Amino acid sequence: MLYQAARSLMFKLDPETAHDLSLSGLNLMASVGLNSLFRVKALSQPVEVMGIQFPNPVGLAAGLDKNGIAIDGMAALGFGFVEVGTVTPRPQPGNPKPRLFRIPEHQAIINRMGFNNQGVDALLKNIEKSRYSGVLGINIGKNFDTPVEKATDDYLICMRKVYDKATYITVNVSSPNTPGLRSLQFGESLNELLAALKTEQARLALLHGKYVPVAVKIAPDMSEDEFALVAAALKSYEMDGVIATNTTLSRAGVEGSPLAQEAGGLSGVPVRNASTKAIRILSRELGGALPIIGVGGITHGFDAAEKIEAGASLVQVYSGFIYRGPELIAESVRAIAELDGVTL
Repeated sequence: MLYQAARSLMFKLDPETAHDLSLSGLNLMASVGLNSLFRVKALSQPVEVMGIQFPNPVGLAAGLDKNGIAIDGMAALGFGFVEVGTVTPRPQPGNPKPRLFRIPEHQAIINRMGFNNQGVDALLKNIEKSRYSGVLGINIGKNFDTPVEKATDDYLICMRKVYDKATYITVNVSSPNTPGLRSLQFGESLNELLAALKTEQARLALLHGKYVPVAVKIAPDMSEDEFALVAAALKSYEMDGVIATNTTLSRAGVEGSPLAQEAGGLSGVPVRNASTKAIRILSRELGGALPIIGVGGITHGFDAAEKIEAGASLVQVYSGFIYRGPELIAESVRAIAELDGVTL
């Protein structure tokens, strides 16, 4: 009820203004020790994925806290893990505003943020300030002005810098808002990137004395054959996980909305089925070779359970969290637990 009242106020503001105020508020409360006022006891439903022990299988997706300024505040809401980013080697402002649009009647969001972030060094400083000791994913990308043929260099720069602070690293090759980025999901571009990442991961594991898993985040806008090719590449290079999926370029599910014509990636309820279909295809093609983290359109507990039934080992929420608030986290953990006959 408290969240619904706060949401009602925030939804009267411009979406990006509301987003920034919410993060700043969470950060401020955590920094002065007030996060206990809204702390939610995380439900315990442990699961091991990528060699990592997750206290529960429901996490925060990347994109909400790009610069890691509210890690402690987010952790207080009951997430089993938190993913920050996408972060790039150099700071960048992102695309011109307005670039974030709510479609409440469809519980959807369109964004064309364009990897706006303060750069990897600023993210690391914020992580240093955090008191969070749980599972932390760090999502990395390329700067908008780095040519696609040089993209691997940007990913390696970020990987080297975040390796020691990350529980796992996510390689974002699927945002629709950075020109040319999605081409990295296919053919020789993907092979070159994955080969470089695995080589660097092995070197960093020796340097730091620990193995940090690397997952790849992909788009929902592929054919079955394209998903199969991506799955084959992920298996071939022994990647540690795949996150399915990012936002979609499709406007199915928001037809008729005056905002449907806005450029950018669509998330929320309209991407639910496409994301779940992608998980099913990947599960079949991967055959258990690497785990899937399911994200896209989770607005109720049964949506989270559906992703697990389709083949995911973990789930993440973003748009559904904006619309439903912290109750979605506990609801999703309970629904997933019920698949194993456990009542929480």
